[in-house]
Amino acid sequence: MAKEVKYTEDSIRTLEWNEHIRLRPGMYIGKLGDGSSPDDGIYILLKEVLDNCIDEFVMGNGKTIEVTIKDKTVRVRDYGRGIPLGKVVDVVSKINTGAKYDSEAFKKSVGLNGVGTKAVNALSSYFSVQAFREGKTKSAEFNIGNLTKESKIVDSDARQGTLVSFIPDEKVFGNYHFINEYVEKMLWNYAYLNTGLSIVYNGQKFQSENGLLDLLTQNISGPILYPTIHLKGYDIEVAMTHSNQQYGEEYYSFVNGQHTTQGGTHQGAFREAVVKTIRDFFKKDFEAVDVRTSIIAAVSIKVQEPVFESQTKTKLGSQEVGPKGPSVKAFIGDFLKTELDNFLHKNPETAQAILQKIQQSERERKDLQGIQKLARDRAKKASLHNKKLRDCRTHLTSNDERKLETTLFICEGDSASGSITKTRDVNTQAVFSLKGKPLNAFGLTKKIVYENEEFNLLQSALNIEDGIENLRYNNIVIATDADVDGMHIRLLLMTFFLQFFPDLVKNGHVYILQTPLFRVRNKKETIYCYSEEERRAAIAKLGAKPEITRFKGLGEISPDEFKLFIGKDMRKDPVIIGKDKNIVELLSYYMGKNTQERQDFIIENLVVEKDLVEE
Repeated sequence: MAKEVKYTEDSIRTLEWNEHIRLRPGMYIGKLGDGSSPDDGIYILLKEVLDNCIDEFVMGNGKTIEVTIKDKTVRVRDYGRGIPLGKVVDVVSKINTGAKYDSEAFKKSVGLNGVGTKAVNALSSYFSVQAFREGKTKSAEFNIGNLTKESKIVDSDARQGTLVSFIPDEKVFGNYHFINEYVEKMLWNYAYLNTGLSIVYNGQKFQSENGLLDLLTQNISGPILYPTIHLKGYDIEVAMTHSNQQYGEEYYSFVNGQHTTQGGTHQGAFREAVVKTIRDFFKKDFEAVDVRTSIIAAVSIKVQEPVFESQTKTKLGSQEVGPKGPSVKAFIGDFLKTELDNFLHKNPETAQAILQKIQQSERERKDLQGIQKLARDRAKKASLHNKKLRDCRTHLTSNDERKLETTLFICEGDSASGSITKTRDVNTQAVFSLKGKPLNAFGLTKKIVYENEEFNLLQSALNIEDGIENLRYNNIVIATDADVDGMHIRLLLMTFFLQFFPDLVKNGHVYILQTPLFRVRNKKETIYCYSEEERRAAIAKLGAKPEITRFKGLGEISPDEFKLFIGKDMRKDPVIIGKDKNIVELLSYYMGKNTQERQDFIIENLVVEKDLVEE
């Protein structure tokens, strides 16, 4: 019989503001993580501080922001108006305290709920804030939200503005690390959206003169069909083109300078408006999918008092651009109806290129229709009659607060997938089992995705046939053996994603699972080692000839041990394509026909097995 739990006055607790944030961090920053994902909490903390700096710039105060990250200490200095000195402590330690409730002062601000810097403060082992204003300064320091030091207001000859420093708390985030590429992408987005702003990060300058045009130029891999269309209006900016080699749709959407990685009402309105405008221009009722196939676009709008679907502000929920303004759909639709239509009339070469692309997509779609129907039927039967996909209960498209933790492990063979399946968290972790090596998809058309059973079933499991807007898992983790065959399978899977769904990689959804190569143990302790260096260190620590096991494959790791490797301490390396890398050139080099360049590289870097053996 279950033990009776008494419910009395003593059961009721009132938490301090920082206690509640630390108890329920997911409500404020989405998820925790160790920094290997671009949406991990440590980046949200940085973003919350930067958003305040951006709001100052947008209102004409301060053209430079300095960011430094060193030894886990983050330092952000802006040159805006500075926090009013008498409120320096309150604005970072009292919930629902801030200037942004005054809509006249912060009409189109990103953060309106007075929580952002308070969450940073509560989740940091060290947090300091210093305001410089009208020739005076005041500072305060905190530990997990508790005030530890407060200065008096004193004279200062420093430039006006605010300095915030913080160290994310390892008790909350574990052994975290900042990945430069993620920080740089965030800062570049701020620069693209705020022409005239300079951001200096660890000595590197981020600045954009052409806004979203620069964003697409930096992010497009491979040839495009026509020069990027760049349109600007009051509270709206758009850039778009079509890729000559890429499938699917790729969007970068923003609201009030905030990167809405999960889209929202503005992105949906843009997708609809592009189709309608092009249909009206050509006076033809094209299928929407034919218009949008291979599109690469960025859209940025400003909305008064925006409503987001979560505190992390990754998806816009607002239906109107302001209390008395038009709907988001009408605002974007009217803009494109006028500006895009005018552009196409003035640039007939671009209009012709778009028409030819639509016609090509239409032909390819019709050629695929029969295959697609058969492929969908196969996928439905497969999900019913075999164990290729062991699904989880929560998905990225749900309202469950754990949705950002959803993960699909892609495994080779039944042995490895069986071990992970027995160990996984059934709420957020799914498993997809590969059968043999995938096909090398480089240079193939999308027809192969439907004709190849493995690709078709994987596409169906991820729900990305029509793009990644309805992606079912936030993290796609390739879990293959750490041997030559496993490495080859990784390359083949990454080739598939980059060839047909590059936005999965560009948006930080694809990872490589790191599992230990060695187990070193004695009767008292077991150490799992991920490298030769870790193995040597473990032997030195345990001494007296410990038992050493070399894991040749994931199938050799027992389910009990797997719990250690796919839980909260899971090691996974993100697949990152640098902004200076061309995807087509990368795939051609690694997955194309053997070239002399690749052969020369292999010969020059060849390491014979005997060279790896310790003397």
